[in-house]
Amino acid sequence: MTNVLRMLNSLPPIETLVCFESVARSGSFTAAARELSITQSAVSKQIKALEEALNCALFDRHARGITVSRAGASFLEEIEPVLYRLQRAVQKARNAQSGEAVTISCTLSVAHYWLFPRIVRFNQKYPDITVSVVSTNAMNEHSVGENDLGILYGSGDWTTLESAPLIHEIVYPVCSADMQFPEPATPGELRSLPLIQLDSHQWDCLDWQDWFDHFGVDYQIPGKAITFNQLTLTLNAALEGLGVSLVWDSMARTAIDAGKLKRVGQFQFETGRGDHLVYVKHRPLSTQAATFRDWLLTTI
Repeated sequence: MTNVLRMLNSLPPIETLVCFESVARSGSFTAAARELSITQSAVSKQIKALEEALNCALFDRHARGITVSRAGASFLEEIEPVLYRLQRAVQKARNAQSGEAVTISCTLSVAHYWLFPRIVRFNQKYPDITVSVVSTNAMNEHSVGENDLGILYGSGDWTTLESAPLIHEIVYPVCSADMQFPEPATPGELRSLPLIQLDSHQWDCLDWQDWFDHFGVDYQIPGKAITFNQLTLTLNAALEGLGVSLVWDSMARTAIDAGKLKRVGQFQFETGRGDHLVYVKHRPLSTQAATFRDWLLTTI
């Protein structure tokens, strides 16, 4: 017990870790403050306290905003799955006491850009049913069964899961509406632009090399390119004017329609894959989960 207490005393407060994860995922102190329902000043103080505890800068500050530093990206990679496992454990304990709760797992980008607005509308229609989201990129066919429902990327053919298509995968380049680039006549001309890279080695997701391969264009990722390991971060980097990012239509459409982002060229890759609503075969859904499933499929 003494060793456990000593270890716990050496850890930063959990609220600083939650705050850091929110800022890193959303790409700004302001967005994190809205998400956590605290002030921007409080967010800044939490991040400062965590940086002092770790003795390193977790973010690079610049005139147009912030980006996760190399140390911050490494730290996020370590703590993110721990935080989500903790979230899942707490949610399971709560759900055991509530027959009206539904849990659904999905990636961070799907939760942020596609699912959350729909949950708001669902709660307006069904205020007695609580939908809890478990967001993690570390999900697969087998881990989906830890929750009532899941939104899983792939072809839709899983031996242990029932599935229904939700989001068709359409991927294309965008940049901030304030940036000016010559209109590329071919996909290959994009290689000369500052391309924001996505490091997706831990999960199944397209990157620039995959995208160029589809068009038969030879491309090698530059060694010093701006790189992030989350789609939410690459999209925010594009919004901040750091370069050209690959985006998925389902997550970028709102920003494009609002005039914050614009497409760079009219080239897009429709992969034939996408995100599917899934749940375990031969395991009956609760009435509440079935209600949410049926409602969600009508909002496509």
